[in-house]
Amino acid sequence: MRTDIEPGPLHLVRWIYTTRSITIGWIELQGAMRASGLMELEAVVAVARCRNFRAAAAELGRSRSAVSHTVAALEQRLGVRLFNRTTRNVSLTEAGQAFVATVGSALAEINAAIKSASSRRTTPGGTLRVKAFDAVAREMIAPIILQYLRCYRDMNVDLVTNGPSVDITVDGFDAGVRRADDVPRDMIAVPLSYELRMAVVGSLVYLENRRKPRVPQDLLVHRCIRFRPSGGAVEPWKFERRGKAVSIDVVGPLTLDEPAFVLDAARAGAGLAYLRESIVAADLAHGRLVRVLEDWTRPFPGICLFYPRRGNVSAGLRALIDLIHEIGVQSEP
Repeated sequence: MRTDIEPGPLHLVRWIYTTRSITIGWIELQGAMRASGLMELEAVVAVARCRNFRAAAAELGRSRSAVSHTVAALEQRLGVRLFNRTTRNVSLTEAGQAFVATVGSALAEINAAIKSASSRRTTPGGTLRVKAFDAVAREMIAPIILQYLRCYRDMNVDLVTNGPSVDITVDGFDAGVRRADDVPRDMIAVPLSYELRMAVVGSLVYLENRRKPRVPQDLLVHRCIRFRPSGGAVEPWKFERRGKAVSIDVVGPLTLDEPAFVLDAARAGAGLAYLRESIVAADLAHGRLVRVLEDWTRPFPGICLFYPRRGNVSAGLRALIDLIHEIGVQSEP
């Protein structure tokens, strides 16, 4: 095997052979990278995916400065710039694109090899990485994870709840948590909850001198509290009745990124809110909020844990799946 590296940007392409396992050899041959090689590669791949150092740092559980210094040190050692950086944007250079295209898949294989080896343990141990894709998924999996850690003292759990949507296999996660209808077809799904349902609610103060909406289109003349997930776009309000689906881009002076804040604003009379039934159940029962358009809100698929259909299931993941089966399918959190 060659161990010389030709100068210039193309040495990355020449050095990354068609066999992905060469990445391991490359790390071994770089003396200064022996201790931190995988961390450097993971940092580069995360920044490329997130296009942002802060988001990549959050996903990796490191500081922004640490990730930035790690990437800069690798670029200096390689003698080529992997990223173009401006105050507002981070993008891959041509050499960086070639580098990440191969290193990303190689990292996936390395992580798969590690998981395969750990799956031979009979007693769960090590770290389980889980990606939760939205607020309800986070709420559903959090109490299960806490119970899991009480049962398995040798396990650590890395639960990632922010950052962009990812391919859990490529990005080194053991499992993901999201709505059942969003689970990729090549994954195995383990149900966590029954169907869920949304509710449109407002306070007595807000509705006192206003006409209650009778159809979704009436919302366009109301002040609505809009919801925008962290890092995402403002979500439309979705309705269905008698097979007719309607999506309304509501308007209003307030846009929030946490359901708890939306609930507080609705209680304060800031406008109508669109929240899960479980979040507003107590307020409805005590008369603090009033529900409208109930006949237009239909159940939607519940939440699932999911993991790759192919490959070995680690002892840690198998223990989590068994615990979920033991607990049983839940109602809304």
